[in-house]
Amino acid sequence: MSALPFTKSTLTRGKDEVYVAAVALRATKGPAQLLMSTAYSLSVWDLQHFMVIIKPSSPPLLSQAIVFDFQPEDPENIYTALAALSGRAVPGVLLTRKLRKLPRSRCWFVGYAEGNAVDKAYDFNNTWEVDLRIGLHDCRDYTNGLVEQLTGEKLVLEHLRSTTGGQS
Repeated sequence: MSALPFTKSTLTRGKDEVYVAAVALRATKGPAQLLMSTAYSLSVWDLQHFMVIIKPSSPPLLSQAIVFDFQPEDPENIYTALAALSGRAVPGVLLTRKLRKLPRSRCWFVGYAEGNAVDKAYDFNNTWEVDLRIGLHDCRDYTNGLVEQLTGEKLVLEHLRSTTGGQS
């Protein structure tokens, strides 16, 4: 896991841990996919997809992590990509999935949640507008908003970018 700008404390046992992770943007096969993969491998901050991971502190989810994510409904569709890049809204989707363990790279601990983080994340999702607009209402806004809801930390991605120098 990457260097953590936030620190864990033994005084916070029993609280759900909150992480932010970055993955390569998905694109259609061919040159677009090659460009996204290259940008990701070079750690180009603005060409990464961000998501929130919650590691619950209580059973039955104790051994799992849960990913909360916002992305286009069809991220590999060329027409979706062109519409999104031109600034138009595209249909988005909120995804939730389980992980057995946290990613080893490009994953940062950002704090502890007060109360049940998973329930709070689902409540946040119920109020999130799913029309996606790159740069205005996308995975970065979703990640910043959800982390703020869970931990109180505002603009977490900007904080991570400044403390990591934009490197993952």
